[in-house]
Amino acid sequence: MTLFLLSLLPYFLFTLFKVKKAIHMLQQNYYDESERYFLWIMKNPKKVWLEIDIFFLILVSLCFIKGDFVYIGFGIFYFLLLAEYRNQVKHSQVKKPLVITSRVKRLMFTIFILYAIVFIPMIVWYSEKMIVANYLYLGFFTYLSYLVVKLANTINIPFEKLVYHYYQRKALKKLAEMDIPVIGITGSYGKTSSKNIIHDILNIRYNVFVSPKNFNTPYGLILSINNYLDKFEDYFIAEMGAFKIGEIKKTCNLMKPKYGVLTTIGEAHLESFGSRKNIQIGKFELVESLPSDGFAILNGDDSYQLHYSVKNNCSLFWIGIDNKEVDAYATNIEMSCEGCKFSIKFKEDENLYSFQTKLLGKHNIYNILAGVLLGKKLGMSISDLQRGVSRILPVEHRLELKKVGNLNIIDDAYNSNPVGARMALEVLKMMPGEKFIVTPGMIELGSKQYEDNKIFGTQIASVCDYVILVGKEQTKPIYDGLMEAHYSKDKIFILNDVKEAFPLVQKLKKEESYMLLENDLPDMFNE
Repeated sequence: MTLFLLSLLPYFLFTLFKVKKAIHMLQQNYYDESERYFLWIMKNPKKVWLEIDIFFLILVSLCFIKGDFVYIGFGIFYFLLLAEYRNQVKHSQVKKPLVITSRVKRLMFTIFILYAIVFIPMIVWYSEKMIVANYLYLGFFTYLSYLVVKLANTINIPFEKLVYHYYQRKALKKLAEMDIPVIGITGSYGKTSSKNIIHDILNIRYNVFVSPKNFNTPYGLILSINNYLDKFEDYFIAEMGAFKIGEIKKTCNLMKPKYGVLTTIGEAHLESFGSRKNIQIGKFELVESLPSDGFAILNGDDSYQLHYSVKNNCSLFWIGIDNKEVDAYATNIEMSCEGCKFSIKFKEDENLYSFQTKLLGKHNIYNILAGVLLGKKLGMSISDLQRGVSRILPVEHRLELKKVGNLNIIDDAYNSNPVGARMALEVLKMMPGEKFIVTPGMIELGSKQYEDNKIFGTQIASVCDYVILVGKEQTKPIYDGLMEAHYSKDKIFILNDVKEAFPLVQKLKKEESYMLLENDLPDMFNE
């Protein structure tokens, strides 16, 4: 038995690494909410089923080996796998590392119990006659680590629901005691940018709490309330994300927003929603959850908002740029590499009011319009609104202009969509000097993913001097679009790691250059 236990040391270390990776993917897929983790497994057979430990099947040959070579062979096999796996981890790009939360700790405990159920009987009823069968059993169990993690997560669901309801009751009690009006923000694109812009505008006059980072689910908002919200706030701005119909409604039942802002209705998460009509219905759940004495700010340039029949009697106010039949529209727009200048015309007010911001891109003018109109309806003066807009800070990884060494970077890495990608290219086009783009393309666009990425490729061709694609398979539609636009193959570079792009740009550039970093996919999309 001593040799048996010693041979398991590299096996358990390898298993620990693999289980950790599976938990990482589970966490990035929102703990399998809406079966996201299971769908990821089904769509990534190479990553899940063609892992290097598939060669455990070679252990079948141990049936023909006698004596201590069985133990030595098993130990060496997993030692080599462990060394190779550690090498892969060392050289792989981890953009968002696993966060060891209380939920992850509970999940690890359940996984430990599952492995104990498999392993302990082998010790209690140890027999050399069963050694090959035991090794095969252990190898097969580790090979299925992604499914073992899913099983553990499923086992934990009842307890996780109890934990969720405990913290939910705590958050609801705190919200009720503080009685802070909630401003809900949703949309296919621009939620986080809009959230931060509105915060910076309102904060000129009010104490405003904003849900941190990308905390836009009920879990995230509950955490925000319990850990960060204090009694001195005048308003609570809550970002609300969704992957399917009913999720915004669930968040609204928790937060009970009085005011709402709907950014745009596009194709983000088209795959999980099923259709753009479903996206439209899902996003309007915010507006239709508002009380009769509340109001919503809507985009009059978005046909999916303009032509939707709202099932609510709350007040609706509209913004626009092209549409002038709205409550507030922007005109006299001047965009440059240093920001934007524009005027706002309010309904039933003959005056034009000038505004200036350091933010880049036309889409940010829509977000500012929403914040200005919201602030005006909440009692802010024009001078306060102008001051608020001038003080808006760029949002991290959302068309954030920054300098790294002698390279100018337009960081739009947080997320990407057809509308935002086109606007990011418009911003890049305004910049002087050579223009580079680094992108892995766009995801979660359902049946339109190939088409939209190919169109993106044709748009890139008319703007960029060099194109750096991250991931050969993921970016093939962009490459096809570039070829359709007769873009030079000599100016296209395909990498597997975005970190390799920076030294490549430094090598290629000959003058002042701007590099657009458009999207940075989560680790689960790494090739």
